[in-house]
Amino acid sequence: MSSSPIASGPLARRNSRRVVISHGAREIVVGGGAPVMVQSMTNTDTADAIGTAIQIKDLARAGSEVVRLTVNTPEAAAAVPAIREQLDRMGVDVPLVGDFHYNGHTLLTDYPECAQALSKYRINPGNVGKGAKRDSQFAQMIEVACKYDKPVRIGVNWGSLDQALLARIMDENAGRAEPWSAQAVMYEALVTSAIENAQRAEELGMAGDKIILSCKVSGVQDLIAVYRELGRRCNYPLHLGLTEAGMGSKGIVASTAALSVLLQEGIGDTIRISLTPEPGGDRTKEVVVGQEILQTMGLRKFTPMVIACPGCGRTTSTVFQDLADKIQTYLRDQMPVWKGKYPGVEGMNVAVMGCIVNGPGESKHANIGISLPGTGESPAAPVFIDGEKRMTLRGDRIAEEFQNVVLEYVQTHYGQA
Repeated sequence: MSSSPIASGPLARRNSRRVVISHGAREIVVGGGAPVMVQSMTNTDTADAIGTAIQIKDLARAGSEVVRLTVNTPEAAAAVPAIREQLDRMGVDVPLVGDFHYNGHTLLTDYPECAQALSKYRINPGNVGKGAKRDSQFAQMIEVACKYDKPVRIGVNWGSLDQALLARIMDENAGRAEPWSAQAVMYEALVTSAIENAQRAEELGMAGDKIILSCKVSGVQDLIAVYRELGRRCNYPLHLGLTEAGMGSKGIVASTAALSVLLQEGIGDTIRISLTPEPGGDRTKEVVVGQEILQTMGLRKFTPMVIACPGCGRTTSTVFQDLADKIQTYLRDQMPVWKGKYPGVEGMNVAVMGCIVNGPGESKHANIGISLPGTGESPAAPVFIDGEKRMTLRGDRIAEEFQNVVLEYVQTHYGQA
C-alpha cells in the first residue's frame, strides 16, 4: 500500500508577472496567480463597425473576457472608436485588443483615437518590418503603447517567424559540435524571438508588467515543448493556443490535448481556442470550449456542468439525450443573469442518466440528478437532490418538470449578490 494519499489537481502555477487589461472600470488581470483568462477573436470585417460590435457583444455574452479584432487597414483603424462607442452604448465593457501585422506602426500613429480606444495591442515581431525598418517600426508601436499606457502581447507565430533571427539561430547551430535537429532550431527561434523582443520593449521604456508573450504553433507536441521552455526562461504571463486548431472535433481535441498538459503543469495565464467555424457555425463555440477545458480541469467555474451517460443497449430511447441537451442549453442561457443574481451557481452539477446501472449513484453525487428509465425498468424517473431522493417524475412533461426543479434549487440554494 502507498504510504501517502494520492495527489490530485494541477501543479502550482508558475510565478509570472501581473498584467492588467482595462476598459473604464473593468479590469482583467492576467498572470500573477489570477485565474486563467478566456479570450476570443472576431472574424468580421472590422471596417463594418456595427457587424463587428454585434459579434463582440455575442462573444462577451458567451464569456469571452477580452476580444481581439483585426486592425489591418485605415478603414478598420477608423472604425475601432465607433465599435468601442457602440459597445459602451450597449453596456458591453469587454476590453478590445487590436491585432496588428505589417502596418501597425502606421495605423497606431495615424489613428490616435484607435490607439486610445483599444485596451491592448498584439504585435507579431515577425511582421513588423524587414531589415533596417524592423527595429524602428517595432519601436514606434512600443512608443505608442507607452504613450497611452497600453499593455502588449508580443505574439510569435511559426508561420511568420522573423527570418533574420531564424538565420542567426541556424548559423549558431551550424557551429555546434553536435548540431540540433531542424525542429529544435525552430523551437529555439520561437522562444528567443519572444524573449528578445520583450527585452527590447523594456529597453524602449515599456514596463515589464505590461507585456504578455505567446509562441503559437499548430502541432500539439510542438506547442507543449515550446511553452515548457518559454515558461522556464521568463516570468512574463503566457497566452496559450494553437495558431490554427482546425475545424470541429479535430480542433477541439487538439486544443484540449495541448492546453490541458500545459495547464496541468501550471503553465499558461490566458487561452484562446482558435477553431475554424463550421459553415453557418457560431463563433462563440471557441469561447465555450475554452471555458469547458478550464472547468472540467477544475481550474475555473463558469456555468453549471451537466453529467450525462453515453447511452447503451439498456437505454430505451433518446429521452435522456434530449433532456441532457435541453438542460445544458438552459443552464448556459441563464448564466448571464444568474452569475450576478445567484453567486456560486456556476459550481452546480446536474446529472441526467439513462438507466438504473449508474443512474441513481451518479445522481446522488450531483447537486441535482435524474435517473430516467431504461429497457424493462419502471416508467418512472427518480430525482435526487443533494444525495437524497426527493421525488419521482412520470409522464410526458418530465423535461419541463425537471427544469422547474433545477430553477427552484438555484433560487433556494444560491443567495442574492
